[in-house]
Amino acid sequence: MLDPRICPACGDRADVPFVEGATRHCVRCGRRWPFHRLPLFALTGPSGGGKSTVGPLLAERLAGAAVVLEQDVLWTAGLRDDVDGHPAFRAAWLRMAAMIHQNGKPVVLCGTVVPPEFERLPERVLFTEIHYLALVASPEALARRLRARPAWREWDEPRIAETLEFSEWLRSNTFDPPVQLFDTTDADLDTAAEHTELWFRKGIHSHPYNGHTCFDAGSSSQSS
Repeated sequence: MLDPRICPACGDRADVPFVEGATRHCVRCGRRWPFHRLPLFALTGPSGGGKSTVGPLLAERLAGAAVVLEQDVLWTAGLRDDVDGHPAFRAAWLRMAAMIHQNGKPVVLCGTVVPPEFERLPERVLFTEIHYLALVASPEALARRLRARPAWREWDEPRIAETLEFSEWLRSNTFDPPVQLFDTTDADLDTAAEHTELWFRKGIHSHPYNGHTCFDAGSSSQSS
């Protein structure tokens, strides 16, 4: 079974998975099996901050070192729960990322999220830690970028105003774990991508795995 909630021996599905070190435990039958418990990287920020433009470049830069995914591809009717924080949607992504981790690759998940929406979920135990980096921009830059989007994305003025309010809230709050901020207002795309790449590489190299650095993520294409 790849689903991290399900025991491959007895088939029990745990509401709260039990992970200790590099081992997953089944509390029902006692089965233990190896489990890659890795850090997750959440590239977040308000719409218009730059996630959708940085993401493709990041996938190129981290090819072979990480799997870069876009959250919105699973924003489907079955996961659009009305509960604050969309826990069904968030939990589905945590399980998906944990399954990918079992293949030996860390995940960079691109999409708007704040720590309380991940950290309080039962699936949070599947990761050693979650690193958060928010791409932000000035209200004027965000509004300009959102107004320039194609009509099918349905960015009307009330929705833009809501995004600007969220952006201000994100920038003015302190979270646990912290959310790093990178302002893309005047940054070119390569600079934003380089900053995001280095954020990932710093985080993954600091993660101990079986007594040594978690993965050989390679050297930065832009670092000396």
